[in-house]
Amino acid sequence: MKKLGQLFKTVESPDLELPTERLLIRRFRETDWHDLYEFLSDAEVVKFEPYEPFTEEEAHAEAIRRSTDKDFFAVERKADGQVIGNLYFSARDFGAMELGYVFHRTAWHCGHATEAAHALMQFCFATSDCPRIIAECDPANPGSWKLLERLGMRRERHGIKDHFFSRDAQGAPRWADSYGYAILRDEFLLQERTNEL
Repeated sequence: MKKLGQLFKTVESPDLELPTERLLIRRFRETDWHDLYEFLSDAEVVKFEPYEPFTEEEAHAEAIRRSTDKDFFAVERKADGQVIGNLYFSARDFGAMELGYVFHRTAWHCGHATEAAHALMQFCFATSDCPRIIAECDPANPGSWKLLERLGMRRERHGIKDHFFSRDAQGAPRWADSYGYAILRDEFLLQERTNEL
């Protein structure tokens, strides 16, 4: 089994590709900017993100930035080659990895996010000694926390007004709650074995 440091080297590989039944999880390319704009310009898609809807110029710059960022993965739909979302996967304390995701509205409610996130989690636990994967979401976003629960993650906390992404006209923070989710390596592997039966 590879150590966590080796996972980073593997994940940093520019030719890393994780195929699933319907999707291809891969590195971002500069040419992905238009697909990125398609979903990051949608106010409903980015409603719970720490940024406003993207302009075309911002999406172009972001695609360039993500093409060299080891924490972001493009999720490409095999059927038409369109990038329909992204996964975020970043190192945290004590060897844990944090999972995040944003998907095009047309990819909602059809299992694409679950399929993509599961593949990345499976890759992580199969190729490293990562002990735990964590995720956070807004309690007002049931689509997000239901996804985490479909992935077998357990809700560990409910933070009350523990963060903010913006301020009101008077400069006061717009506080929001958060749910914290996690799954341990042993829990995930047991879940995988059970699903094979």
